[in-house]
Amino acid sequence: MILKYKHSILIGLLIFTLSACVTKQYQSPSVVKDNLYRDVNTADSTTIATLPWKTLFSDPTLQALIEQGINGNLDLKQAIERIKIAEATLMQNRLALLPSLQGDLSVTDNKQSQRAVNFPAGTINLETQTYKAQLSTSWEADIWGKLSSARRSAYASYLQSDAVKRAVQTQLIANIANGYYNLLALDKQLKITQETIESRRKGVETIKALKDAAIVNGAAVVQSEANLYAAEVTLPDLKRSIREVENSLSALIGINPGAINRSSLETQIPYDNLKTGVSAQLLENRPDVQAAELAFRASFENTKVAKAYFYPSLTLTASGGLSSLQLKDFFNQSIFYNLVGGLTQPIFAKGQNKVRLKTAEAQQQIALYAFQQSLLTGGQEVSNALFAYQTAVEKSTTRAKQVASLTKAVDFTQELLRYTSTTNYTDVLTSEQSLLAAQLNGVNDKLQQLQAVVNLYKALGGGWK
Repeated sequence: MILKYKHSILIGLLIFTLSACVTKQYQSPSVVKDNLYRDVNTADSTTIATLPWKTLFSDPTLQALIEQGINGNLDLKQAIERIKIAEATLMQNRLALLPSLQGDLSVTDNKQSQRAVNFPAGTINLETQTYKAQLSTSWEADIWGKLSSARRSAYASYLQSDAVKRAVQTQLIANIANGYYNLLALDKQLKITQETIESRRKGVETIKALKDAAIVNGAAVVQSEANLYAAEVTLPDLKRSIREVENSLSALIGINPGAINRSSLETQIPYDNLKTGVSAQLLENRPDVQAAELAFRASFENTKVAKAYFYPSLTLTASGGLSSLQLKDFFNQSIFYNLVGGLTQPIFAKGQNKVRLKTAEAQQQIALYAFQQSLLTGGQEVSNALFAYQTAVEKSTTRAKQVASLTKAVDFTQELLRYTSTTNYTDVLTSEQSLLAAQLNGVNDKLQQLQAVVNLYKALGGGWK
């Protein structure tokens, strides 16, 4: 009895062994996930990435813009539609595991030539009609897991499309917040410039009066006018920048270009409890990192599909129904059926299977590199944002002292110009220009601090939870 089934047992063991090789289970790749943040040594898993975006951004006007962007941004809507495509593809791959079923109802009229048959005329009917109704089915046994791997690949792609959608949302929130803060900074710089222009206009009048009093000469007058024009000429560029940022924000939230409702830079208080957690959490929190791993997982399953093409496929087909030459006999002893089981082994396919496998393996390796790169990029972005915040805070105190000193310098030089001959208008000009530059740079310092928080939040994967 054992000898009788020996060959069957050996074949079964061989199929099981080969199947185990092809159907290897997926495991997350071994990549560096620790110590990705430069100069950050902590075991605390608390991270601002888990904060809702409304907690991080307390400005009600900014919150309304972000809400509008999430509902109206066209890139986000496209990402949602891609999820639907991936979902349909997944359903298609799931159904591939089931048998197919087709129905066929036909009438065939067949007329043969008398010269084409070797019978005397009138002995046979040269024209016949065939009435046929049948059902046919086909099913491929998933011995090597080819169909299952294709289904798992589609599932990974579906999850990847969802991760991409979440990555689009985190980027969108960061773009809206950064654009909003940039707009507030431009408003502040415009206000400072306008106040400077008004002050310099008064200064021109003062210099003219001093010239009339023979305290200064005509050179001081034209220098003061040139100083005024130097400030006035920056206004068009500031207004252009404001208009461009407004248009950019309008596009982000999915509306036609127009004015953007906003508060002021002075009311913005940067979030300062900047917890990063550990870098291994990037895979948990950053959607683009998750998407990169899912892309690798899909390519891993595609490689298994390519390997399965080298092994025989078992297909079962069956059909049956009614067929008759006379319509009146259609339901009378006209039943037919056929059942076919086929085992197909590829022998020569012009190298297609080898090319398919080589391509799949290369794509899997590319996906692995992309996954590794996404982690390195994440660590880089977190480190850059943290350091940008720290340097902005360091500059703010010194910048405030610089502005205070330059304000006094402008006042002192103006007073000296009026009452003594130990100074000239060049000293006033230099101090005024330095003060304006310091004030504008102070706005940029505040903007850097605000945007560093936004960029850190995005780099850690915040905004989608």
